[in-house]
Amino acid sequence: MSTTPNLLQRRRSPTPEELDGIAWLSVLKPDDRRVAREALRVSDAQPGEFVCRTGRPITYWFGVIDGLLKMTAVSPDGHTMTFLGLPPGGWFGEGTALKREAYRYNIEALRRSRVAGLPVDTFHWLLDRSIEFNRYIMNLLNERLGQFIAARETERLSNPEVRVARTLASLFNPILHPGTTTDLRITQQELAYLVGLSRQRVNEALAFLERQGCIRIEYGGLRVLDLAVLRTGIHDERRGRQQETSHH
Repeated sequence: MSTTPNLLQRRRSPTPEELDGIAWLSVLKPDDRRVAREALRVSDAQPGEFVCRTGRPITYWFGVIDGLLKMTAVSPDGHTMTFLGLPPGGWFGEGTALKREAYRYNIEALRRSRVAGLPVDTFHWLLDRSIEFNRYIMNLLNERLGQFIAARETERLSNPEVRVARTLASLFNPILHPGTTTDLRITQQELAYLVGLSRQRVNEALAFLERQGCIRIEYGGLRVLDLAVLRTGIHDERRGRQQETSHH
């Protein structure tokens, strides 16, 4: 039997620098902010460790301080579906926290990640007294709905380049992931886990996107050069070559 402390047992108080990186604290009034800061806890998740698991009761509203998480669920036939990637700045589970229900998804660390948690009782305490917090949560829920609809559409696409492009774009939502810059620290294997394609296919798609001028591949990640194109659509150069060939 493992004696290694689990994520909950490893929790600690956040540092001042970690608190400064939590965007929603700044919208609160001073008294509410003080209570939230005192209630927040931080823990380090190891690669492959679950932050949330399907069927477990909710105890915290979670956010990513550093690292990368993924949200998945298993269908009745045993197929694993990846819904979202969760980069630094992103908070998740507000719908589950509102209903105080069991999780319907898994949240897993793709790399060593620092995760913050606000106790669900404090979450509801803020809802009961803070208009500012309510507005913040409403905006999150609205953006989350659009994100899930887009994720389902992306999952059904057969074009790997568009799937990779839209998955990358989803990591740059300024409301869901405030503070995200144009630089994204992510490996091709991590991106493959999020997109649901092989690492080789993701590598080919990234090379295509770089030729299109959307991204620049750099050591340890990539830089987004044209986020609008990643979000709205990609010109398929192979289709263009096929059309040119058909004209000759």
